[in-house]
Amino acid sequence: MKTVLITGSSNGFGYLSALTLARNGFNVWATMRDTHGKNRIKKEALENIAIEENLAITVAELDVTSDTSTDTLVDRLRIEEEHGLDVLVNNAGVMYVGITEAYSLEQVQEQFDTNFFGAIRSTKAFLPLLKKSNDALILNISSLAGRLVFPYFGIYCASKFALEAYSEALKYELKPLGVDVSIIEPGPYPSGLLYSGPKEDDTTTLESYGEMADVPKAMLQNFDAFYKSDASPNPQEIPDAILKVIKLQKGTRPIRQAVGIDYNTNALNSQSSSIQESLIKEALQMAHLI
Repeated sequence: MKTVLITGSSNGFGYLSALTLARNGFNVWATMRDTHGKNRIKKEALENIAIEENLAITVAELDVTSDTSTDTLVDRLRIEEEHGLDVLVNNAGVMYVGITEAYSLEQVQEQFDTNFFGAIRSTKAFLPLLKKSNDALILNISSLAGRLVFPYFGIYCASKFALEAYSEALKYELKPLGVDVSIIEPGPYPSGLLYSGPKEDDTTTLESYGEMADVPKAMLQNFDAFYKSDASPNPQEIPDAILKVIKLQKGTRPIRQAVGIDYNTNALNSQSSSIQESLIKEALQMAHLI
């Protein structure tokens, strides 16, 4: 039985993925912050379902912005999981939506600390365990906003673009070590991210935009209305895509794929793939590795 660790399992894609993978025979570590406070109810809900359905789900505390929290969980896995770790799903994320200029530097750092540095922190922490697996996989949950730029989502887009670059570099570097890296780019889904970020700190800058300062709120309201309509996509598509990637043969997993309403992102991915592969081949030749 493969062991999978998922970050950000308190709601959205992480919560659904924990259930989906466990129901398909995986041993799942569903991690989340504040399991004794804010997310206590979510923790108990997952645990109750696991008992009722006889699923292999362990709900564990993990704050991806904390070295101490991450190191503590790594130590626990070493003790409790005799066969180690096979799959890491970096799913934890938050979305800042607003006037890009009006976000303070501190807020930008906070956005990156979860979406980008959080993924790096967990990847570095769990890689020693993954390297011992015969079929290791790091699966990073990015976004269409990691390939396309949307106004007023500037800080969020930047964090996801950074995650995409980091992930692709890892893919080439870890391949010789037997660790696959793949990216899933969800389109718009009712995942709970929409209102997860704070408002802009710089009120003086915000005021200089006049009526334009209200545009981000209007965009969020339009997305919210769409998510409540019959046309809203089913977020279960993301856990299903995660399951499909995990089940693919080692070495055949795609570097990235957009899921859901993709705004032609998969076409962009296809076009850029040949350029990227050509670049990598040239780099390896220069390094006399091929």
